[in-house]
Amino acid sequence: MVYATVVSNKPADPLEPIAYRDMPTPLGEMRLVASPKGLRGAWFLDQDLLPSADGWTLADDNPILEQARRELDEWFAGRRRTFDVALDPVGTTFQHQVWHALCALDFGALTSYGELARTVDRPKGAQAVGGAVGRNPIIIIIPCHRVIGADTSLTGFGGGLPRKQALLAHEGNRYLSRNARARRVCEGQAELPW
Repeated sequence: MVYATVVSNKPADPLEPIAYRDMPTPLGEMRLVASPKGLRGAWFLDQDLLPSADGWTLADDNPILEQARRELDEWFAGRRRTFDVALDPVGTTFQHQVWHALCALDFGALTSYGELARTVDRPKGAQAVGGAVGRNPIIIIIPCHRVIGADTSLTGFGGGLPRKQALLAHEGNRYLSRNARARRVCEGQAELPW
Protein backbone atom coordinates (compact mmCIF):
# COMPACT_ATOMS: atom_id res chain seq x y z
CA MET A 1 0.00 0.00 0.00
CA VAL A 2 1.32 3.43 -0.92
CA TYR A 3 0.75 6.00 1.80
CA ALA A 4 1.20 9.25 -0.16
CA THR A 5 0.66 11.64 2.75
CA VAL A 6 3.54 13.37 4.43
CA VAL A 7 2.29 13.44 8.00
CA SER A 8 1.33 16.94 9.01
CA ASN A 9 -0.94 18.56 11.54
CA LYS A 10 -1.95 21.16 8.94
CA PRO A 11 -5.53 20.97 7.66
CA ALA A 12 -6.13 20.12 4.01
CA ASP A 13 -5.61 22.98 1.54
CA PRO A 14 -9.10 24.38 0.78
CA LEU A 15 -7.99 25.20 -2.79
CA GLU A 16 -6.72 21.68 -3.50
CA PRO A 17 -8.83 20.04 -6.23
CA ILE A 18 -10.87 17.18 -4.77
CA ALA A 19 -12.68 14.63 -6.93
CA TYR A 20 -15.33 12.13 -5.85
CA ARG A 21 -17.53 9.36 -7.15
CA ASP A 22 -20.07 6.99 -5.64
CA MET A 23 -19.98 3.25 -6.14
CA PRO A 24 -22.26 0.35 -5.28
CA THR A 25 -21.00 -2.36 -2.93
CA PRO A 26 -22.68 -5.45 -1.44
CA LEU A 27 -22.95 -3.47 1.82
CA GLY A 28 -24.38 -0.25 0.40
CA GLU A 29 -23.33 2.78 -1.63
CA MET A 30 -19.87 4.19 -0.93
CA ARG A 31 -18.37 7.58 -1.71
CA LEU A 32 -14.73 7.65 -2.79
CA VAL A 33 -12.81 10.94 -2.57
CA ALA A 34 -9.38 11.73 -4.05
CA SER A 35 -6.81 14.49 -3.94
CA PRO A 36 -4.20 14.73 -6.70
CA LYS A 37 -1.88 12.60 -4.48
CA GLY A 38 -4.16 9.72 -3.55
CA LEU A 39 -7.38 8.45 -2.04
CA ARG A 40 -8.51 10.97 0.57
CA GLY A 41 -11.62 9.19 1.81
CA ALA A 42 -14.00 6.24 1.47
CA TRP A 43 -17.27 6.27 3.38
CA PHE A 44 -20.62 4.55 3.18
CA LEU A 45 -23.19 7.18 2.23
CA ASP A 46 -25.09 6.75 5.50
CA GLN A 47 -22.06 7.27 7.78
CA ASP A 48 -22.16 10.17 10.23
CA LEU A 49 -18.61 11.26 9.32
CA LEU A 50 -19.34 11.54 5.58
CA PRO A 51 -18.29 15.09 4.65
CA SER A 52 -20.30 17.30 2.35
CA ALA A 53 -19.31 17.18 -1.32
CA ASP A 54 -19.60 20.98 -1.60
CA GLY A 55 -16.64 22.24 -3.63
CA TRP A 56 -15.70 18.78 -4.89
CA THR A 57 -15.88 17.67 -8.52
CA LEU A 58 -17.88 14.59 -9.52
CA ALA A 59 -15.41 12.60 -11.63
CA ASP A 60 -16.08 9.04 -12.76
CA ASP A 61 -12.92 9.12 -14.90
CA ASN A 62 -10.41 10.07 -12.16
CA PRO A 63 -7.61 7.43 -12.22
CA ILE A 64 -7.23 7.29 -8.42
CA LEU A 65 -10.97 6.90 -7.90
CA GLU A 66 -11.17 4.29 -10.67
CA GLN A 67 -8.30 2.28 -9.15
CA ALA A 68 -9.94 2.40 -5.71
CA ARG A 69 -13.30 1.33 -7.17
CA ARG A 70 -11.73 -1.56 -9.08
CA GLU A 71 -9.72 -2.74 -6.05
CA LEU A 72 -12.76 -2.57 -3.75
CA ASP A 73 -14.82 -4.54 -6.30
CA GLU A 74 -12.07 -7.18 -6.40
CA TRP A 75 -11.86 -7.24 -2.58
CA PHE A 76 -15.61 -7.73 -2.20
CA ALA A 77 -15.48 -10.48 -4.86
CA GLY A 78 -12.79 -12.32 -2.88
CA ARG A 79 -10.09 -11.79 -5.54
CA ARG A 80 -7.98 -9.29 -3.56
CA ARG A 81 -6.62 -9.21 -0.02
CA THR A 82 -4.47 -6.06 -0.11
CA PHE A 83 -4.84 -2.64 -1.71
CA ASP A 84 -2.39 -0.80 -3.96
CA VAL A 85 -4.14 2.54 -4.42
CA ALA A 86 -2.17 5.52 -3.09
CA LEU A 87 -3.62 6.93 0.14
CA ASP A 88 -3.76 10.59 1.17
CA PRO A 89 -5.87 10.85 4.34
CA VAL A 90 -5.92 14.04 6.39
CA GLY A 91 -5.25 13.66 10.11
CA THR A 92 -2.95 14.37 13.03
CA THR A 93 0.48 12.78 13.42
CA PHE A 94 -0.96 10.36 16.00
CA GLN A 95 -3.90 9.44 13.75
CA HIS A 96 -1.48 8.68 10.93
CA GLN A 97 0.56 6.43 13.23
CA VAL A 98 -2.59 4.47 14.08
CA TRP A 99 -3.74 4.31 10.45
CA HIS A 100 -0.29 3.09 9.35
CA ALA A 101 -0.49 0.36 12.00
CA LEU A 102 -3.94 -0.64 10.73
CA CYS A 103 -2.58 -0.87 7.17
CA ALA A 104 0.07 -3.32 8.42
CA LEU A 105 -2.61 -5.81 9.55
CA ASP A 106 -2.95 -8.81 7.25
CA PHE A 107 -6.26 -9.84 5.72
CA GLY A 108 -8.26 -11.60 8.43
CA ALA A 109 -5.93 -10.54 11.26
CA LEU A 110 -7.58 -8.90 14.24
CA THR A 111 -6.21 -6.58 16.89
CA SER A 112 -7.55 -4.93 20.01
CA TYR A 113 -7.36 -1.26 20.94
CA GLY A 114 -4.79 -2.15 23.62
CA GLU A 115 -2.64 -4.15 21.19
CA LEU A 116 -2.81 -1.32 18.67
CA ALA A 117 -1.81 1.17 21.39
CA ARG A 118 1.27 -0.93 22.15
CA THR A 119 2.08 -1.12 18.42
CA VAL A 120 2.20 2.70 18.20
CA ASP A 121 4.26 2.96 21.44
CA ARG A 122 1.36 4.29 23.53
CA PRO A 123 0.77 1.29 25.83
CA LYS A 124 -1.68 3.21 28.03
CA GLY A 125 -3.36 4.94 25.10
CA ALA A 126 -6.09 2.48 24.13
CA GLN A 127 -8.76 5.16 24.44
CA ALA A 128 -6.77 7.61 22.27
CA VAL A 129 -6.21 4.83 19.74
CA GLY A 130 -9.96 4.22 19.74
CA GLY A 131 -10.50 7.87 18.87
CA ALA A 132 -8.02 7.67 15.98
CA VAL A 133 -9.60 4.45 14.70
CA GLY A 134 -13.01 6.10 14.84
CA ARG A 135 -11.75 9.03 12.73
CA ASN A 136 -10.39 6.78 9.96
CA PRO A 137 -11.47 8.46 6.71
CA ILE A 138 -10.80 5.47 4.41
CA ILE A 139 -13.04 2.63 5.50
CA ILE A 140 -12.09 -0.95 4.50
CA ILE A 141 -8.83 0.05 2.76
CA ILE A 142 -7.48 1.31 6.09
CA PRO A 143 -9.00 -1.69 7.87
CA CYS A 144 -10.47 -0.24 11.06
CA HIS A 145 -13.04 -3.07 10.97
CA ARG A 146 -10.23 -5.40 12.16
CA VAL A 147 -10.12 -3.74 15.60
CA ILE A 148 -12.10 -5.64 18.21
CA GLY A 149 -12.31 -5.72 21.98
CA ALA A 150 -9.62 -7.49 24.01
CA ASP A 151 -12.23 -10.18 24.78
CA THR A 152 -12.91 -10.55 20.99
CA SER A 153 -16.14 -8.54 21.33
CA LEU A 154 -17.34 -6.85 18.15
CA THR A 155 -17.27 -3.30 19.67
CA GLY A 156 -18.28 -0.33 17.48
CA PHE A 157 -17.78 0.67 13.86
CA GLY A 158 -18.50 3.90 11.97
CA GLY A 159 -20.20 1.97 9.18
CA GLY A 160 -22.48 0.14 11.63
CA LEU A 161 -22.19 -3.22 13.37
CA PRO A 162 -24.03 -5.18 10.63
CA ARG A 163 -21.38 -4.04 8.14
CA LYS A 164 -18.53 -4.77 10.56
CA GLN A 165 -19.89 -8.26 11.12
CA ALA A 166 -20.11 -8.81 7.33
CA LEU A 167 -16.59 -7.44 6.70
CA LEU A 168 -15.12 -9.66 9.41
CA ALA A 169 -17.03 -12.69 8.06
CA HIS A 170 -15.60 -11.95 4.61
CA GLU A 171 -12.14 -12.22 6.18
CA GLY A 172 -12.94 -15.44 8.05
CA ASN A 173 -13.95 -14.11 11.48
CA ARG A 174 -17.42 -15.21 12.49
CA TYR A 175 -19.78 -13.42 14.86
CA LEU A 176 -23.28 -14.79 15.43
CA SER A 177 -24.73 -11.48 16.57
CA ARG A 178 -24.48 -7.83 15.59
CA ASN A 179 -24.42 -6.80 19.22
CA ALA A 180 -21.33 -4.81 20.25
CA ARG A 181 -20.70 -7.42 22.98
CA ALA A 182 -20.84 -10.38 20.57
CA ARG A 183 -17.69 -12.49 20.65
CA ARG A 184 -15.86 -14.21 17.81
CA VAL A 185 -16.83 -17.86 17.48
CA CYS A 186 -14.36 -19.35 15.00
CA GLU A 187 -11.40 -18.74 12.77
CA GLY A 188 -10.80 -19.64 9.13
CA GLN A 189 -12.19 -18.35 5.85
CA ALA A 190 -15.96 -18.21 5.94
CA GLU A 191 -18.23 -18.11 2.94
CA LEU A 192 -18.75 -14.64 1.59
CA PRO A 193 -21.77 -13.07 3.31
CA TRP A 194 -23.17 -11.54 0.11
